[in-house]
Amino acid sequence: MSQAFFSGLWFALFICITVVRKFHERKAGGYSSLKDTPIAEASLMVLWGSAAGVLPLVYIFTGWLTFADWPFTLPPLVGLLGGTLFVAAIWLLHRSHADLGHLWSPTVSPEAKQPLITQGVYKHVRHPMYAAHVLWGVAQALLLPNWIAGPLALLLMLALLALRIPREERELIAAFGDAYRRYGHNTGALIPKFRRSDTLEKGNDASA
Repeated sequence: MSQAFFSGLWFALFICITVVRKFHERKAGGYSSLKDTPIAEASLMVLWGSAAGVLPLVYIFTGWLTFADWPFTLPPLVGLLGGTLFVAAIWLLHRSHADLGHLWSPTVSPEAKQPLITQGVYKHVRHPMYAAHVLWGVAQALLLPNWIAGPLALLLMLALLALRIPREERELIAAFGDAYRRYGHNTGALIPKFRRSDTLEKGNDASA
């Protein structure tokens, strides 16, 4: 498999994840906005948008970024892993939007009287949409062997989440209090946390 194949695969999956996000944004009646976002987060979001979309397109369709190509060739299995992770990112982004439904908001602060969602993918991970973006970044780094078009988006997303997640958690604790603290104890921020009771429930279901 050539690099052209993996570049084409990235492009196709990029279109898919963009369509999924826009579909759910319109369905929820909201759109991503930088309004009321701290300047550091807003700057990182703009930079990430360029690194996740614009720079890969420049890399694929022009020769302007070839000076930053990796000096080695990775086996095709690495690219296939990247494609698999990208598909997982698309599924997780779709599922997290679907489980949140009309309660999705482009802002960090929850709306008044909004319930705390703890079902679906939110049962095991508190920020599945952010986890989907991390998977997207890892996938892009594996699909595009270029220091600028590949891993830069992942690094910027991790920097953004280092600022955004703590702020969001403070807002959620302020809104939901002990209920959110208990929820946070039983779930992972980005990596799913499975409680022992969940395993026992599955075992009981299997033996029933």
